[in-house]
Amino acid sequence: MIEKTPKDSTVIMTEIVLPNDTNALGNLRGGKILHWMDIASAIAAGKHSNAVVVTASVDNVSFENPIKLGDVVTITAKVTRVFNTSMETHIEVWAENLPSQTRYKCNEAYYTFVALDSNGKPKKSHALIPETDVEKKMFDSALARRELRLVLGGRMKTHETKEFKKLFETN
Repeated sequence: MIEKTPKDSTVIMTEIVLPNDTNALGNLRGGKILHWMDIASAIAAGKHSNAVVVTASVDNVSFENPIKLGDVVTITAKVTRVFNTSMETHIEVWAENLPSQTRYKCNEAYYTFVALDSNGKPKKSHALIPETDVEKKMFDSALARRELRLVLGGRMKTHETKEFKKLFETN
């Protein structure tokens, strides 16, 4: 019997930091963690859209703590909002030192993906319906993040934004 994948787009990916993944300080290279984050978030977007997806943008990446050689890295990625053909994912990265049993947050970011049809052209994705309070908050704030991405990318003028302008309005 073949079962359909559930619609929850959450992806949890686990990796271990090996010597080949580190820099001269024994820390995970930034490019490697960005690579892992891209994979996890692409899987989440692909699961949601039932399509091949491509990375459209990466923003708000914060490197809070270095990840050390031998640490176990857990990346959680989830679609936060779907627009037309694009969708935003939120990624959190945690590391765990197994011998000391300490777990710490390392990174957080938003990635945007575009779903593609069988001809490689952008296609609409079905809407995301947030359920929890956290999901609703992420969903609502995604529009301002999208407008910021479009302004910074030169695809929208500041005066054309709605949610982004509200961040700077004073009463």
